[in-house]
Parts: sequence; structure tokens; C-alpha cells
Amino acid sequence: MRVLILGGTGDAAELAAKVTTIQGLEVITSLAGRTREPSVPLGDLRVGGFGGAAGLASYLRVMEIDLLIDATHPFAAQISFNAADAATEVGVPRLMLIRPPWEKESGDGWIEVDSVAAAATALQNQAQRVFLTVGRQELAAFAHLEKIWFLMRMIDPPGEDALVPPGMVLCDRGPFTLNNERQILIENNIDTIVSKNSGGDATKPKIIAARELGVKVVMVNRPAIPPGEQVNNVDAALVWLGVGVARRRHRC
Repeated sequence: MRVLILGGTGDAAELAAKVTTIQGLEVITSLAGRTREPSVPLGDLRVGGFGGAAGLASYLRVMEIDLLIDATHPFAAQISFNAADAATEVGVPRLMLIRPPWEKESGDGWIEVDSVAAAATALQNQAQRVFLTVGRQELAAFAHLEKIWFLMRMIDPPGEDALVPPGMVLCDRGPFTLNNERQILIENNIDTIVSKNSGGDATKPKIIAARELGVKVVMVNRPAIPPGEQVNNVDAALVWLGVGVARRRHRC
């Protein structure tokens, strides 16, 4: 039986590694290809887009996919909707593996917004030195804020023609430690962090460091996701896989 994992997260890589140990299951992980040197998961790998829901549906048919797990980034909403449409069209069971969002705690100075554009608006006349951690594809939304200095952290540097706000680019990949994040905030005199509410442990230390140091956080809330069955951890996804495999074999 063949399982397709729509990946790009640490949870997806962990799941793929565990699925490869299950006899009778073949796993294919699909990555969008936006990162130049992605962490390569175990099992088979494909890189690149599908061409929308229709392209993904065609792939499911051609590759004879039995089960589909959407373990993409919480902010990769379009691929999740495409996956929902494609799985429904082809009749392939689909699961969403979605890590829980961070919850605001006592001492957090969060300003919650619903988009990256709204995050840029929230910074105007409110911040002077910003730790920007929303990824290189979102930089243009902040390029007009010429009076603010930005420390922009991302995995890959922006392209030569990219619109970039004033400041400095820091290329790095998580997971990050609390000491690392605390040091960044202190050494760069950061007064505000801009972050997507991605959840998980890999990048949470910056949120803890901000709480400790009294640094504001402009937190971008997650976009809507399609309806469907979902779990919030790898072990639960493995249970779902086991049930799905049993059902498929019973039908055969």
C-alpha cells in the first residue's frame, strides 16, 4: 500500500521515518521545493507543485495512492484545500496532521493579527527594532517601513530582486535554543518580534525569550483550513494509518 505525505514540517519527516519501518507500506513525501536545501525525509521523495487540485488528483490516480496525509505547514493553506478537493475527487482517505498553535500565557505581550499585511500595519509608530521571522516570501509586506530596522531570519536568503525592508538578513534553520533566542533579542536591542503562530517546539524559544524580556510579539493567526479528520501528533497519525490500512486490506 502506498501513502503520500504532503510534507515540509518536522512532523512530516518524523512520520515518514516511522512509516518506512512498517512492513507493507510504501511512503512518498512531497515537498513544495521552496527551500533550496531541504531536510530529506526517509522513503521516496518528490519535489515541486502538482498544478492545483486537478494535478494532485491526477497524481493520486497515476501513482495509485491509497492514503493521503497532509502534514504541511499550518500556513500552507492552499495546498491543504487542494488536497481536500483532490482526495474527495479520487476517493482517497485524507488526514491532516496539524500541530497545536501556541497559546498566549501570562506575561506575553501579544498583538494578534490575521495576516502578514496586518502585522506590518501594527508595527507603524509602535516599533523601532524588529525581529522578523515570517519567512523570505513575506518580506515585501514590510519593505515600506523605512523607519524601522529589521533583523530578518529565514532559511534561504531573499532573491536579488526581492523587496526587502531595511536591516540585516540572518540565515539559519531551527530548532533554536532559548539561550540563542535570548541572545539575539538582547544583542540587537529588539523591541518587537513578528511571528506566524506556527506552533511546535522548534521555534517556540523566541516566544519564551520575548516573555522573559518584555518584548512585544505581533502574532499572525493561522488561516482557515478545510474540513476533515485531523490529529495533532505523529503517534495519532500512525494510529490513523493503521486503521486505514486495515480497512483497505479488508475491502481487498
